[in-house]
Amino acid sequence: MLLTGAEIVVECLKEQGVDTVFGYPGGTILNVYDALYKHSNEITHILTSHEQGAAHAADGYARATGKVGVCMATSGPGATNLVTGIATAYMDSVPMVAITCNVNLPLLGKDSFQEVDIAGVTMPITKHGYIVKDVSILADTIRKAFAIAGSGRPGPVLVDITKDVTANQCEYTKMPAAGKVVKETDNEADIEKAVALIKEAEKPYIYVGGGAVISGAYEEVREFAKKAGAPVCDTLMGKGVYDGNDPYYTGMIGMHGTKTSNFGVSECDLLIALGARFSDRVVGNPKKFAEHAKVLHIDIDAAEIDKNIRTDVSVVGDLKEVLREINARLPEQEHEEWLAHIMELKKKYPLNYDSSVLSCPYIMEELDRITEGKAIITTDVGQHQMWAAQYYKYSKPRTFLSSGGLGTMGYGLGACIGAKAGSPDKICVNIAGDGCFRMNMNELATASRYNIPIIQIVINNHVLGMVRQWQTLFYGKRYSQTVLQDKVDFCKVAEGLGCEAIRVTKKEEVAPAIEKAIALKAPVLLDCIIPEDDKVFPMVPAGAPISDAFDAQDLAAE
Repeated sequence: MLLTGAEIVVECLKEQGVDTVFGYPGGTILNVYDALYKHSNEITHILTSHEQGAAHAADGYARATGKVGVCMATSGPGATNLVTGIATAYMDSVPMVAITCNVNLPLLGKDSFQEVDIAGVTMPITKHGYIVKDVSILADTIRKAFAIAGSGRPGPVLVDITKDVTANQCEYTKMPAAGKVVKETDNEADIEKAVALIKEAEKPYIYVGGGAVISGAYEEVREFAKKAGAPVCDTLMGKGVYDGNDPYYTGMIGMHGTKTSNFGVSECDLLIALGARFSDRVVGNPKKFAEHAKVLHIDIDAAEIDKNIRTDVSVVGDLKEVLREINARLPEQEHEEWLAHIMELKKKYPLNYDSSVLSCPYIMEELDRITEGKAIITTDVGQHQMWAAQYYKYSKPRTFLSSGGLGTMGYGLGACIGAKAGSPDKICVNIAGDGCFRMNMNELATASRYNIPIIQIVINNHVLGMVRQWQTLFYGKRYSQTVLQDKVDFCKVAEGLGCEAIRVTKKEEVAPAIEKAIALKAPVLLDCIIPEDDKVFPMVPAGAPISDAFDAQDLAAE
């Protein structure tokens, strides 16, 4: 059938099973929005308050559902406002297609009104990028974009379309969406080496990263841990793959990981990395990281092997498929003495906080209790992010959504809206510090416009908490530009943007506030006032070995 380019865009979205799009219209993308209007009963469009919010919402939708998220923006500033969201998705391997429209083809390269080479701008932060200047290749380009975004190691793909292409006509033939492509790799010999290495180990430790979430290897990881007879730690991105309530789960590893995980990995004789990239926030000093251990690394991306940490054995392939092979060949291993030692570390070094005052750890524990650990938690970046990772018990994957690689302040609220759009039956809660919340709090207007029942918890200490923590510990308490004591009232802001608001100043107010927020089935903000000098512990100084983890008791003993 003969369709315009704009109509082809919409038909291709329908081909790919897209049910929700996040975006903001403008001049060059008007034809696409006109086509969306005609298909509003098939594709829901959520108008965000800012294009960055649209990108974060598409990201949150993708992380919560496993499907490719879609965002749209017009040319120039509309497109550049997507950049931070695209970079966030790129760093965390999130499948996303960003569709932008540019000026007419004859105007390209002439500094035309609202013209930006967005493909050039985003080249370093996309898995691939396209500029479509011919309507005859538009459909195939969009199909390729979705295939690339969702296959292998996922990531964002940009499709920039000139405005005249959206108006020109072309013959369109519907095609079914391509299924997931699993790249065949010749890794039989490596799998055998991996099994042999695991059999030799006496003190194995499993380190789970975000690749385990992406591959859907949840059951395989849990079976593998049992067969390997090994304790399990995870990264921010790997949360929920291994049940956070399991006795052999030892918590997060790295800069704000548990002492048990950090000490245990430092003592192990085999570290098994599953879909992880050995981030500097995990590794600390790479020369001292797991220095007594051999390293087995399983990852779909060959570029990650030996990039940050040298491995003894590596297997390149889809983690789910690789673990199925290993599980089939690996007899159940017994390491009773090693596991008993790790359990002793857990008893000796539990997470702890000051229970006499209102704090974020207490709020997270109450939220975990009330939601029975079944909510989707999104976060911004900082102290609250670490507390949310430490004190909520994630038992299922795709329930902790956070900007791990880029560390994007302002990520969480848009992501929470996207997660709720993709998982309407789940309770969705964003945890943000007051500094982060200021960055994109306008997205509360998006939640209220569509009555999206999310819960926004602001951990309000009137400072930039994580930066202040560093200033306290390493910069002689010189609090340069980290104090936020001003006249901003978040409850009034929320109410002004059409949301319910509750202020929480005491511990006994926490549970009733959370229960009321859930019962309201509307967008609700909880403004939780905590002390300005609360700190996240344990902590590892930047560049130090993770075995140097310290906490408040260690500081007091000095």
